[in-house]
Amino acid sequence: MRWRNTSVFVAGLAVCLLVTGCSSSSTNSDSGSGDGSTTTGSVKLTGSGASFPFPLYDRWFKEFSRANDGVKVDYQAKGSGAGIKDFTNGTVDFGASDAAMSDEEIAAVSQGVQLLPMTAGEVVLAYNLPGVSELKLSRDAYIGIFLGKVTNWTDPAIVEANPGVKLPDQDITVVRRADSSGTTYVFTQHLSAISEDWANGPGTGKTVVWPSSDKFVASPKNDGVTATITQTPGAIGYIEYGYAKLTKLAMASLQNKAGNFVLPSLESGQAALSNVEMPADLRAWLPDPPGEQAFPIVSYTWLLCYKKYDDPQKAEVLKSMVKYCLTEGQKVSDEMGYVPLPADVVEKVTAALDSIQ
Repeated sequence: MRWRNTSVFVAGLAVCLLVTGCSSSSTNSDSGSGDGSTTTGSVKLTGSGASFPFPLYDRWFKEFSRANDGVKVDYQAKGSGAGIKDFTNGTVDFGASDAAMSDEEIAAVSQGVQLLPMTAGEVVLAYNLPGVSELKLSRDAYIGIFLGKVTNWTDPAIVEANPGVKLPDQDITVVRRADSSGTTYVFTQHLSAISEDWANGPGTGKTVVWPSSDKFVASPKNDGVTATITQTPGAIGYIEYGYAKLTKLAMASLQNKAGNFVLPSLESGQAALSNVEMPADLRAWLPDPPGEQAFPIVSYTWLLCYKKYDDPQKAEVLKSMVKYCLTEGQKVSDEMGYVPLPADVVEKVTAALDSIQ
């Protein structure tokens, strides 16, 4: 019954996403006549990968398509692992991943790879506790929850940080990703950075070995995890901030490196990004950002582009699309639950487009 209900909820969530400009794939067959037309012919770009940025990518790609005659962009949110696989196999024109490709993965692509950070987002811990509108989780508490050591909402590790909050005497249901996921990579990278037990146990990866417990439930993609949390009282799981914001899920304040409890927001995301310098290869990680008001789990997310395309026109349309996302697209990032790129990062990403031919 749990999975049947999840399927029904996911279908409902998809309708909600569609109404707000988001869906399970980004397609647009409109041939608009707006400014910024890039081609007089018909060009279709296909991509796949991360679900973390999907609501924002879906909006960007549809708006870009509408503004350009004959252009259609089709993006399938399969998860970062599947996106890297499709990109490596050459079955798409671009991929997307919340885990930047490794040197070994890049070496496997004969056409060359240009990684482009496009936006940033926060991985939040969303929960379903009726009557509990505010929840603080210390590092010990949320590490313990995901290690399967903190198993009840009245555990002292949780109660201590929440004086005056009436927490239910209820088992904790942990919802985690079922697929190969960049969101999982970002989350487990953070846990590895702050916990030796985690680093020496599950470790960091797009997939990891989770504790063996019937209280750990696996769901596919960000929307699947969101759906399962929503329909499961007592649940907690990690999802991208935009999904929690859209569905009005409660989000925990997390203890950051400075020891402060911080809610996810545009401001706390920007505070985290402000402490990171983007390197020449455009692969920047924030496993545990410093800063008094920095949210502790923040990541860039990348488009995966080839350096050499067989079709020059397709390469030019792709570059025009990226430029749109870096300019007009950044203006809607905050309302969609994402952190706009800092100006210096936009400049570096724009310059990197020269490597795509």
